[in-house]
Amino acid sequence: MTIRNWMKFFIRALLLGGAITGIVGLIVRWNFFYSYLSTGEYFQFLGAFLWMVFLGFTMSVIAQMGFFAYLTIHQFGVNLFRTLTLWNWIQLLLIVVVLFDLVFFRFRLTSEDTGRTVLYMVLLAILVGTAAVTAWFKAQWTKKHILISALFFMIVITTIEWLPALMVRNGDVDTWVTIMLFPLIAVNSYQLLALPKYNRKSDEDKVKLDARKAERRKQKAANAK
Repeated sequence: MTIRNWMKFFIRALLLGGAITGIVGLIVRWNFFYSYLSTGEYFQFLGAFLWMVFLGFTMSVIAQMGFFAYLTIHQFGVNLFRTLTLWNWIQLLLIVVVLFDLVFFRFRLTSEDTGRTVLYMVLLAILVGTAAVTAWFKAQWTKKHILISALFFMIVITTIEWLPALMVRNGDVDTWVTIMLFPLIAVNSYQLLALPKYNRKSDEDKVKLDARKAERRKQKAANAK
């Protein structure tokens, strides 16, 4: 990917993360934001909203770091296990392990708190459902064998990026766990589906650049004569 296309890719993912976090934060923390609106503290409202957007920028950068780290891990996995088929089975096993860990350890669910259990099950359904849809589109638009790798990235890597929120023990944990999931899902889905477009554009740009260089060499040769 060329630097110019990478910058476009980075900035659009950054803006997507900021926008999603701002909107989700406004919805989830509406009581907090409404307290400013109801008292006419519009600058405080704007400042709090911009802080949510900045948090989204941060989550987007984390997601992008995770994406490029996964590209390295994927290539390492294929080389280590020799065949893509075996690597896909390993990825499926890791998906199951991560989902088990989420439900039985990270979520810390209890039978006494039904509302919290429902919230976390809904969040898990959103994660898995979005992962399945994104992976299906990725496989349809590229190659069928990409399906498992796309599922692995969307579930396992997103969960790893989500872990800092899940590991918090104090404060309004459930609110931040909810808010921080959505920009990660959105940015990771965007990266997975949009990357081939930017790679193709980079290849086209390189061909055009080579053509311009060849044309300049011809002109220099003609002028030399």
